[in-house]
Amino acid sequence: MKKLLLGATALAVATSMGTVSFADAHKSYTIGISNTVQGNGWREQMICAMRAQALVEGDVGNIIVAHRNTDSAGQLEDLNNLIEAGVDAIVLNPSNPDALNSALEAAMAQDIVVVAVDAGVTAEGAYILSNNQEEYAYLGARWLFEQVGGSGDIVYMRGIAGVSADTDRDNGFKRALAEFPDINVVHEVFTGWQQDQGKQQMFDFLATGIPFDGVWTSGIDNVIVDAFVESGAPLVPIVGADNAGFVQYLTEVNGLVGAAVTNPGSVGGAGIALAVDILNGEAPANTTVLVDPVLWENGTDAGRATIMAAQNPNLDPEWPVSVTVPGWTDYTMEQIIACEGPGGS
Repeated sequence: MKKLLLGATALAVATSMGTVSFADAHKSYTIGISNTVQGNGWREQMICAMRAQALVEGDVGNIIVAHRNTDSAGQLEDLNNLIEAGVDAIVLNPSNPDALNSALEAAMAQDIVVVAVDAGVTAEGAYILSNNQEEYAYLGARWLFEQVGGSGDIVYMRGIAGVSADTDRDNGFKRALAEFPDINVVHEVFTGWQQDQGKQQMFDFLATGIPFDGVWTSGIDNVIVDAFVESGAPLVPIVGADNAGFVQYLTEVNGLVGAAVTNPGSVGGAGIALAVDILNGEAPANTTVLVDPVLWENGTDAGRATIMAAQNPNLDPEWPVSVTVPGWTDYTMEQIIACEGPGGS
């Protein structure tokens, strides 16, 4: 069984479901994949990690991918289609912790393994392999509040309302906020985890002229820097994720003080590996496994050295530079970038 190293550095329309077959007698499992956000770099890396890990697993012959922009009702439809297709396991990034339970319970009643990645579900018997979203937010928020001297006005840029990863991050943000009573959230907005939307929201708020001292982002980060630079507004401290574009900006943009908190989209590949382990009778003792984040800041020599070492010009700017999850994923850098699963899917 693969063992996770904690502390290592959470879709076209319904017709976008496709099946890939790989005729190999040694590969027998069919794994279904369900995701509800398309076009976001983190989610795209997650899907590519799933495909790449399925490719290198010795027991996966088929994958069926439902990858589109939809809500919980649409994901329920996709999950039921995967069950009908006779998959052996379902690996999903859930749109809601509770709304999918009817399909997940139906799947498990048919001995289909269920693994949620990036965010949790409440269906009893489902496995969860996720980045520690609460700690992600807490680390970044605490750094930001300290950076502005423990007192000031913060712009709080969240993800998607109701998605458990956003709820967990909100809990972490508020945990840090409770430690700094003189910090005020002057503006709170949901970006939908979409680059264009988040950038426009920052443009709009900068245009109001309301002063603020720092920005916490839920992984929509390099375009927030772009909004400052393009509008000519003075930079303030910014927290983002370890996305390639933002990590690069932390070394290149003059005057930018920032921190990146690791949040690998490759947790999707780890979810595939976990599903195969369970199918092979090697389930972990706990149904929930968390990958703890670390924070890289560009204000210290050690932080800058880490950031420089993490640079990867071969990655899409929206992809996290953490392309593997040590102890779980086995694919190469070339395989995740190629984004091909069994049979070239």
